[in-house]
Amino acid sequence: MSKNTTTTQSGGIGFLGLLAILFIGLKLTGHITWSWWWVLAPLWIPSVLVILFIVCLLIAAYINYK
Repeated sequence: MSKNTTTTQSGGIGFLGLLAILFIGLKLTGHITWSWWWVLAPLWIPSVLVILFIVCLLIAAYINYK
């Protein structure tokens, strides 16, 4: 008897990745004149938010522990 199993994998680029690609394309073609900080914001803002969340959790844990 043979077993038929299928595995499904999903992946690829997410919404923020697509948004970053769109912003980069618009910047390079001259359609927007934003700073590169804002053009690349979809790539760095999520990381900053995660770091801020972790810092807040550590502060709350320190206050609770004290």
